Amino acid sequence: MWVLIIHGLITALVVVSFLCGQWPIFKGTPIERVHRFLTFGAYDYFLRFVGFVCGEKGTNAILSVEHFCCDRPNPILQIIYLAIIGGTYYFIAKSCFSYIPGYYLSGIHRYTGLLGVGVGILLFLLTSFTDAGTVNAENVSQPARSKHCGICGRCVARFDHHCGWMNNCIGERNTRYFLAFLLWHFLLCLYGTIAIGLVLAGRLKELRVVYILTVYYGIENSFYSLAPHVVQWLLGSYNTQILLMVFLAIVSLLLAGFFGYHANLCRTNTTTNETFKWQDYINWRRKLNEARASAAALKSSISGMSSESKLPESKWKAFFRRSPLEDAEVVVKNNVYDKGMFHNIWEVIYPLSTRRSFSQRKSKST
Repeated sequence: MWVLIIHGLITALVVVSFLCGQWPIFKGTPIERVHRFLTFGAYDYFLRFVGFVCGEKGTNAILSVEHFCCDRPNPILQIIYLAIIGGTYYFIAKSCFSYIPGYYLSGIHRYTGLLGVGVGILLFLLTSFTDAGTVNAENVSQPARSKHCGICGRCVARFDHHCGWMNNCIGERNTRYFLAFLLWHFLLCLYGTIAIGLVLAGRLKELRVVYILTVYYGIENSFYSLAPHVVQWLLGSYNTQILLMVFLAIVSLLLAGFFGYHANLCRTNTTTNETFKWQDYINWRRKLNEARASAAALKSSISGMSSESKLPESKWKAFFRRSPLEDAEVVVKNNVYDKGMFHNIWEVIYPLSTRRSFSQRKSKST
């Protein structure tokens, strides 16, 4: 049991730190430090080690591989995705299908899992190979909020981010497929977690494990007395199924977080790129306003010191006096594209560039 708990905690820490460690909520926490080590520190130490052992040629070879994997379009992560989903389905089928139909699951679940994987791969292909909204000479005057992607080498309308898993940008035309991909895979992982749990619960019932433990081994029929023995029996007999269930549960939580983040962006008609740009702009404006307020306060204090007729300020009054920084102008995000939740969501489902009115405006402009 402790091995399973430690395995789950380490897996969760590594996955969450790697994918979410740069989020503001984790700033200054061990998760941010683990993220920095996984994304920068470990690679930097590895480069130094290769340089020490193999010299400059070895370092250049590693940098060439990095350029191919990270700075240009390539199908590596797409292949990894297909290997993960295919391998996971294979191990689930091999370890669980022999118990379906079972006490809690009917035989139809042998086919619903395959159908779910097929739909997931279809959404993956749609997101990967649908044009994200390339800006060209014909439509350059129409799409707003475009950005040049340094990896793809093209400008994309309503650019959100470049997704390595899809080997494609996420933009105006394929954001709907990307959201459907995240939601469907979250539901698929949740379904797999529950299905495996029901398989294990069915084995407990069919083999009458609780009855044997209480009658033949004299264990008290209570949750706290039975739980350690049941867990020990499950780990000894169905460790593969439990590891699969823990893996699917962790991935489902991560996918739920990603989907919730992007769904909120769609609700407010904002993109990931714009979110980071807005944050940089707000931080810059805040620092500028604080600098102005500090300069004004310093100027006021200097002029007060030079005034001989001014009475000295009470210590209590000075203690409770507001800081000049509190009087700095508050910077507010003003999103001109936010036209209400329903309109924003509809714009994602039915992109502007696919509507007839867009093509009519385009023909008039030409």
